[in-house]
Amino acid sequence: MRHFSLLLCGLFLSLATLAQLPDSLRSHIDQLLVNKDVRLGFSMLHLEKGDTLSIRGEGHFPMQSVFKFHIALCVLDLVDKGVFTLTQKVKIEKKDMPEKFYSPLRDANPNGGSFSIAKLIRYEIVHSDNVACDALLRLIGGPEVVNAYFISHGFSDISIHINEQQMQKNWDNMFQNWTTPIAATNLLRAYYLNNNKLLSEKSYNFLWQTMKDTETGQMRIKGKLPEGTIVAHKTGSSGSNDEGLTEALNDIGIVFLPNGDHLILSFFVSHSYENDTTNEAIISEITELVYTYYTK
Repeated sequence: MRHFSLLLCGLFLSLATLAQLPDSLRSHIDQLLVNKDVRLGFSMLHLEKGDTLSIRGEGHFPMQSVFKFHIALCVLDLVDKGVFTLTQKVKIEKKDMPEKFYSPLRDANPNGGSFSIAKLIRYEIVHSDNVACDALLRLIGGPEVVNAYFISHGFSDISIHINEQQMQKNWDNMFQNWTTPIAATNLLRAYYLNNNKLLSEKSYNFLWQTMKDTETGQMRIKGKLPEGTIVAHKTGSSGSNDEGLTEALNDIGIVFLPNGDHLILSFFVSHSYENDTTNEAIISEITELVYTYYTK
């Protein structure tokens, strides 16, 4: 098994431990981050080969909307336990739909309405809908229920303590919901393999089809992959503050390779003074390099 370790020191990549990778690939990864004013967190796992690579893999990074994946897992667990059903309706009132929220659900239903749990999960994953996200959190008892769920299942380096409305009240609040790149990759691995039957077959199929349908962040992991490549993923973004600082431009997901193998990738671009185009290009270009390495 090849084990790759990548350490980012300031803005310079030390690639000495990547001797088994082609020089051209090592050089290209190096050049991607030179003169980029970012703090990158990255974790990769080739699911079938067991190959790993990480940049600040154990660092704490704000998740932003990546945590909607975690919420979906917790809700589906409660569905599997019979507490809820995917067809069960959840009422959302107009007061629960702040105008400043990003919410295609609210835009389509400005006066509120009743929506199935399945529809709310799809909206929060596919469209990264904030109204749907907070409605699901109210339904299950709040962010602490999600946090306790992962603790009870032995997952570490995951912290979820506030909802979207709380997160958007203050810039610094986002740091209460964090994970590490390695933890994100391990979580994706555990739920995709489902060896411990973490999800029922119905919930499993529903989740991964929903993740494949994600429409946000098309220029991140999917940005430079061949047309038609299947990617099941979830994005997260903080936007920039008045100083031009972006603390989260994220994407975690599974790339389906042509030969049937899978790449699990977790990207967290943080503390960046680059624009979104540059931040997304860091993700898409590293993804392209890794994809090419395994498919050439």
